[in-house]
Amino acid sequence: MARLTSITSKNQVAAEHHPVVDAIVKSRGAVQGPFTMFLHCPPLASHLMNLGAYVRFEGKLDKRVRVLAAMTVAREFEAVYVWGAQAGAARRQGVPETTIAAIRENHSRGLPADDAQIVGFTRDLLRKHRVDAASMKALQQRFGDEQFIELTGTIGYYSMLAMTVNACELEAGPGAEVLQAQV
Repeated sequence: MARLTSITSKNQVAAEHHPVVDAIVKSRGAVQGPFTMFLHCPPLASHLMNLGAYVRFEGKLDKRVRVLAAMTVAREFEAVYVWGAQAGAARRQGVPETTIAAIRENHSRGLPADDAQIVGFTRDLLRKHRVDAASMKALQQRFGDEQFIELTGTIGYYSMLAMTVNACELEAGPGAEVLQAQV
């Protein structure tokens, strides 16, 4: 059970913040997931809604690449809500079960080279807080500077979501795959 009350409607926030709730509903169909927690601070929710809209809907980064990075973030943070949402998205993007399993089980065996590159880059950023020059150069060559930065920003965005759902102990959504903690 979440540690904070889930805010899902505008009658739960001050009238001055109703436009934020309306904008979240307009862009996402409902207030759900991390936004039920972010709305305890409506100005932050507003900024994150805009960032999330860019990362999720407007950016140039391939959706499959984005979902691989998001799943890896979820695994690294053991963020059950983020994992559940991203595992479903990965399947809709045609990510093979072997890739999903490798990320879930925290290994790289059997990952196609392009997937391994994204998973490895994300893990290095989160574990070592740096990436080596060869990895950066390879990603720059694959994506160009703009999408390289977009990938890095995507990892940061999903890290913020993961930290929030973990701090608030937000559980996986209904029907979502539940991530088990690593032992």
